[in-house]
Amino acid sequence: MSLHDDFKPVIAVLTMHDDQRMFRGNHQNFQDIIQTGESMGYVVYIVTVRDLNVAGSTVKGYIYNKGSGKWTSQSFPLPHVLYNRIPNREDERKPSVQRKIAECMESGIELYNPFFFNKWNLFEWLKKSKSTQNLIPYTRRMRSASALATVLKSYPYLYLKPESGKAGKGIMMLKFQEKDRLPYRLKVQSSRKSTTYKTATLAKLWARIRRETGHTPYIMQQGIELASSRKRPFDLRVLVQKNSKGQWSVTGVGARLAGSRSITTHVPRGGSVEDPEKLLTELFGEELSNTLMKRVKSTSLMIARQVERGSGHTLGEMSMDLGVDDLGEIWFFEANAKPMKFDEPQIRRRSLERIFHYSAYLARQSKR
Repeated sequence: MSLHDDFKPVIAVLTMHDDQRMFRGNHQNFQDIIQTGESMGYVVYIVTVRDLNVAGSTVKGYIYNKGSGKWTSQSFPLPHVLYNRIPNREDERKPSVQRKIAECMESGIELYNPFFFNKWNLFEWLKKSKSTQNLIPYTRRMRSASALATVLKSYPYLYLKPESGKAGKGIMMLKFQEKDRLPYRLKVQSSRKSTTYKTATLAKLWARIRRETGHTPYIMQQGIELASSRKRPFDLRVLVQKNSKGQWSVTGVGARLAGSRSITTHVPRGGSVEDPEKLLTELFGEELSNTLMKRVKSTSLMIARQVERGSGHTLGEMSMDLGVDDLGEIWFFEANAKPMKFDEPQIRRRSLERIFHYSAYLARQSKR
């Protein structure tokens, strides 16, 4: 065993300063990360962009004190690896934050999870490879009423989504039934409920859409009739992370069943956490269900590699939403560069450990 094999890097979780709560982000998640890291023998702490000075020898960081149940600050050695959990896009886009991230990368600190994804870029990257281009529903940027009308002729069932959305916010569903007296039906989802607008003319539809979207860039995407259980559609959430050898691997697959009146499967909107094997077996039988699960896993790894190639950065983890239609075809809807925590306990545990497996790999690479 060489000296490098048992080298344990110092790992810091990067987030933003907050006057009220010390730092922003999901404190419970940070607590879990720190406890996992400590139990694996790592020095691990939370650091804010404001406190991270790469020129210093030590840095002010936060750890969770289990005894007192409180977060406390102390001074730590500079990290070898930074795990980026800046919680929102607005913060990450700030020039001061961009500069700090660039400084870290120049100073030799390994940065894990460099940035949020934009939906349009994801589809562009996936279109570039023969192995992933067929997984994408037809997708276009939504720029004008006439473009929308053209797409509706070929795809009378569409989803309208913000390019930089989070947790299903701002998603609308649009159906066009030419024979109806009010052919356009737009379903808009607010935080708890969804409302349907019916209209006779494209002009009225477009005015309504503009009212909902404001200046936010949107994409329009072919709606896929997802496989459903108890009349509720479901999709699959896959977590892929790099392992201790720096290779992509599937940490786990979960299923999310849509709420009875929701247009997405997000749990806060009434969706429920289900067992993917069970749902697929109900619909396709055991043998086909096993084959499908294998295909979902290999497809996820293919997507992760292509997204990484397209982004031009080294990535460490992502979660993705995949759908299976009635014919057992797999579709890609969305990938998230900063995965939310998975509710399934065994996926959750493995996901936390893998953060450290991959961080150790990154630190060894940079020592070489």
